[in-house]
Amino acid sequence: MKTSTYEADVFVQGLDMAIATHMDWTRRVLRCAVLRTSPGDDVLRPQAHAICRFGLWFTKERALFDLLDPEAAQRIDCAHRAMHEATRALCVRVLAGQPGQAADLDTFETAQGDLLNLLARVKTLVLTTIARRDPLTGLPMRFGIEHEFAHCRKEATRCGERLYVVMIDIDRFKWVNDTYGHPVGDTALRQFAAALKSSVREDEPLYRFGGEEFLALLRCSTPDCQHKASERILDVIRSSPVEVDPGLTLNLTATLGVASVGDQEDLASAIERADAALYEGKRAGRNRFVVAPDLFGMTG
Repeated sequence: MKTSTYEADVFVQGLDMAIATHMDWTRRVLRCAVLRTSPGDDVLRPQAHAICRFGLWFTKERALFDLLDPEAAQRIDCAHRAMHEATRALCVRVLAGQPGQAADLDTFETAQGDLLNLLARVKTLVLTTIARRDPLTGLPMRFGIEHEFAHCRKEATRCGERLYVVMIDIDRFKWVNDTYGHPVGDTALRQFAAALKSSVREDEPLYRFGGEEFLALLRCSTPDCQHKASERILDVIRSSPVEVDPGLTLNLTATLGVASVGDQEDLASAIERADAALYEGKRAGRNRFVVAPDLFGMTG
């Protein structure tokens, strides 16, 4: 999900507005039941669910709902329609001087409860997702990486591949901040992250691990495949100069530490070995990748 903090704030504000609008809609339905006053076309018309304020907003934002949680999006649509249909049946009977049906009231209450619970779930999902995403680079941060690590390990095993933890550190980045200032450093980080993202496959998670350090989870069929993947990352970085000002271009490099994940190894252990390999690469001159010895003492 590539959504900025601003976009998320706008979406949450729209979500809160939509909920408040439907609560006012419920108040009008109650007045219809008690005072026998018309609740309006957005209740009584056959396609009222499509013209009420919530329905219009939900249609406009449906793509984002589907991106966040397609199952919840479908259930919201169904609950909203059911609520409208039950309410229309109740109000039509009341305005005709007839008592409402208990089944319609039960449907309304159930559907409204489901709708509000689902909207609260989506709101929590949006806020949680944004809280775990780095606003500078747009990459996910390290929180929750354990779940992705377990998933990637399972997929690698299923496909007969090996999972690699790759620690990536920008070379001499402190010098960039000290020489040009943190605003230039932020621009460099943003463009570096974009280049890094383009160098890995869509199914290979990439995280901003902290500062100028990043972490990738690569799945490779052989050690040679991993070597080529690491070289590809380095080549993309080398060929992606960072333009921070019209007259200022920085040619950044990075050092990679790579660790093949053992069958029973946990994430912390794999990161520790990848980190050790990274610092070995720094000591050896930077701008390279180093593969850590595996748990049996072999490099692969």
